[in-house]
Amino acid sequence: MPAKILIVEDHPDSREILVFQLCQMGYEVIEAASGPEGIEKAMAHGPDLVIMDLGLPGMNGIDATIRLKQNPKTADIPVIAHTAWREQKYRDRAMEAGMAEFLTKPTRPEVFREALQRILVSRTQKMASPA
Repeated sequence: MPAKILIVEDHPDSREILVFQLCQMGYEVIEAASGPEGIEKAMAHGPDLVIMDLGLPGMNGIDATIRLKQNPKTADIPVIAHTAWREQKYRDRAMEAGMAEFLTKPTRPEVFREALQRILVSRTQKMASPA
């Protein structure tokens, strides 16, 4: 069963590229175009991973991640920041919000693939270990 990944990206072209890449890698993909929609879809679908843009309408990606991490139903879902915001202050805020990784656009395909695999393997190991 392929891992389910939620993409939260407001730019249709960027979202389409991510969907294509992830489908080529064999993942099941869910799409959202805003922070609130991303939270709603995470609650409804329980993805294995969320790829979150930071500059989103309705609620930025950092605030959306904070909301996901505060909710017991979504708190354990890893979130990767995927953003054009390169400044250190955004990286720091994203990591403080609970994001597992911070990738800047454009991301080299091999870097993107490695980050996804590492985080998904880590999540699988955590879920399999006894409490």
